[in-house]
Amino acid sequence: MKQRVYEIVEEAAPGNRASQAFDIFIISLIALNAVALIVGTVEEIHQVSPQAFRTFEIISVAIFTVEYLLRVWACTADPRYAHPVFGRLRFIVSPIALIDLLAILPFYMVLFVNLHGLDLRFLRAVRLLARVARLGRYFSGLHTLARVVHAKRSELLTVIMVLSILLLMTSSLIFFAEREAQPDKFANIPQAMWWSVITLTTVGYGDVYPVTVAGRLLAGLIAIVGIGLFALPAGILGSGFVDELRRSTDPPRICPHCHKEIHE
Repeated sequence: MKQRVYEIVEEAAPGNRASQAFDIFIISLIALNAVALIVGTVEEIHQVSPQAFRTFEIISVAIFTVEYLLRVWACTADPRYAHPVFGRLRFIVSPIALIDLLAILPFYMVLFVNLHGLDLRFLRAVRLLARVARLGRYFSGLHTLARVVHAKRSELLTVIMVLSILLLMTSSLIFFAEREAQPDKFANIPQAMWWSVITLTTVGYGDVYPVTVAGRLLAGLIAIVGIGLFALPAGILGSGFVDELRRSTDPPRICPHCHKEIHE
């Protein structure tokens, strides 16, 4: 019975109609929850029937809770989590299981924990993000993206480090260039970081901008550099997708001597 439950609640295998039907049901429920949470923030719509939103939320959380408990109970059918205690603990702290838990935890926090006086709107955001993130379990394209990011993590980390250093440098330079001309907008380096971020990302809202000659020259240089730097992650991810697609479509290369797969 546990093996059958595991086959149903986990990703559907080809020909497993029960698992496919379960996946479609959960995906549909997640999509409806996302719509309900978004529409529910429109006060005019929510006031039409607040009880309907509440009832749908309770039913959804009940279904997600049962699904989560079934996954925890049946996970020992997977050899990775075979131990009845430590295997389940490893499963519970796995990323996908934590996302499942986050999808239902805010509801129980509000229900059982005394949170009077606390703005709970952030819990709605957590609940929405967690439930939408659960869709990654059912779409292979998102799995591919996760593998690409993991494979290119060192390159992406290098880009993030370069951007962080550049952000610090540009914030410092624009602070010294503009602090006397605009002491209210460039009062300190942390405040100047807002301008640096929107300039490096080439957004440029226009609420803060340099007025001195040195500041404008620096702004032009930073904007040009920002365009080039933000193209780097796209190139890294693009090459990673090409490598991943080639790896998934090309037949594996086998070493003629040790008969093991060649990865490079």
